[in-house]
Amino acid sequence: MLLGWHYSDYYSNAYALNQYLASRGFVVLAVNYRLGIGYGYEFHRPPQAGAQGASEYQDVKAAGEYLRTLPQVDPRRIGIYGGSYGGFLTALALARDSALFAAGVDIHGVHDWAGERARPLLTRDRYETAPDLGEALDAAWRSSPISQVATWKSPVLLIHGDDDRNVRFAQTVDLVQRLAAARVPYEELVIPDDTHHFMRHSNWVKVDAATAEFLERKLGPR
Repeated sequence: MLLGWHYSDYYSNAYALNQYLASRGFVVLAVNYRLGIGYGYEFHRPPQAGAQGASEYQDVKAAGEYLRTLPQVDPRRIGIYGGSYGGFLTALALARDSALFAAGVDIHGVHDWAGERARPLLTRDRYETAPDLGEALDAAWRSSPISQVATWKSPVLLIHGDDDRNVRFAQTVDLVQRLAAARVPYEELVIPDDTHHFMRHSNWVKVDAATAEFLERKLGPR
């Protein structure tokens, strides 16, 4: 979202990891996909985004297709990683386009929109039932990575703190079971007693090191 270091500690950590990956020989492209800031209301609030259709994923896919055209990029070794919403888009990329993204690291991402965000809609004692509730839940399911595990082929590293207050740890537990049933290669790193933002610096170092090691192992020269 910014050209240099970010004032948010979460994003500044991501920028540092990007710099480290570049120093290790990766070509790194950071995408300010739709829903981001800096380009006005329509860019920040696009139609059919998130649980309503995940239209912002088209920007991520376009970035991967662009990388394929670069002479310094091996089109067979394009990876993807992200945290939180970036973790959701990483999982969606691997589920929908394993032929494009050869491996990925999903850090505390949302995998089931219906389970993560629709729960208040189903609470009958707090709200009236919306007339389009069924359609909304169907769209949320289709926008979720778990709805497309059948086409997920690329290996993934899943990282999650088990005291996450933003994205339920159960999101990753559920995805792991689905990947195992579909025989999708996965690895898992659980950060005990830490939250969505990894309050301990040592845990950030652990997460970043694991991300880089996995991408190097899966995408590096053989």
